[in-house]
Amino acid sequence: MRRTLPSLMALQCFEAAVRHLSFTRAAEELNLTQSAVSRQIRGLEDFIGRPLFERVKQRLVLTVAGEAYAAAVQDVLDRAEAATLQLMAYRGEGGVLTVAMLPTFGSRWLVPRLVDFSARYPDIQLNLVTQVRPFDFDKVEADVAIHFGPALWPGAICHRLMGEDIVPVCAPGLLKKPLRDVRELLDYTLLQHTTRPQAWNDWLSAAGLQDMDTHQPSLLSGPRFEHFFMVIQAAISGLGIAVLPQFLVAEELASGRLQLALDQPVRSQHAYYLVHPATRTDVYKVRVFREWLLAQAAQEEAALAAPG
Repeated sequence: MRRTLPSLMALQCFEAAVRHLSFTRAAEELNLTQSAVSRQIRGLEDFIGRPLFERVKQRLVLTVAGEAYAAAVQDVLDRAEAATLQLMAYRGEGGVLTVAMLPTFGSRWLVPRLVDFSARYPDIQLNLVTQVRPFDFDKVEADVAIHFGPALWPGAICHRLMGEDIVPVCAPGLLKKPLRDVRELLDYTLLQHTTRPQAWNDWLSAAGLQDMDTHQPSLLSGPRFEHFFMVIQAAISGLGIAVLPQFLVAEELASGRLQLALDQPVRSQHAYYLVHPATRTDVYKVRVFREWLLAQAAQEEAALAAPG
């Protein structure tokens, strides 16, 4: 199907005229004559069927339609230019790899390891963005994503990275006395994580708390936070007890900023996965990142499983 698009030259002339609000200065930038720029923009207006500029007291101003169109044209040209520069800069099979990652997992586990990846694959430029929920790869500009949950992602392949042990943690001094039973946790504020609303239910149930239904008000009444790093900071500040992946708070536990409320780790039912569309399985930058990340995760799981 043929696309309904004006010429690239017309769009370039329009975009330059928008920035300068002058056909003359746009022409100088594009190395064209003022009349050539004027003809391109008149042709663009004829193509669209609406005026894009008007003159007010000898000044060139955008019409309402022109303002709306200018933002879209700027975005299209910026994207086209970025893609072109990437191909020019990375003449091999590399390029830019966009990774959609969970914020705390990314900043605490993935990012510190990326120096190794960059050293191994200097032809690949990493672009990291945060994403806390599954998305449609056709609508979000990402090559791969880090996902926590079941191995389910519509239209994509999930590669298991690693599991996690969940532990209850709190600030030193928060507890009135050492806890000996999971039921005693209910006497404290339980910090909530909005993207894992069942975290406390799952941990307490696995830890042996009976009659879960009767305790629901206590389990859900604490303050809620969208990201793990917010939950971690709230726990450090003494706002309440948090249930968190142990490897994400290893530094705080080692430094004493957090302590185990109960030394009773529970293995999560779910795991972390690297996810990408099936159509990108053999793309060089996706393939090497997948192989590298799976190796890193295997090392992490082996370290966690080692005695002591």
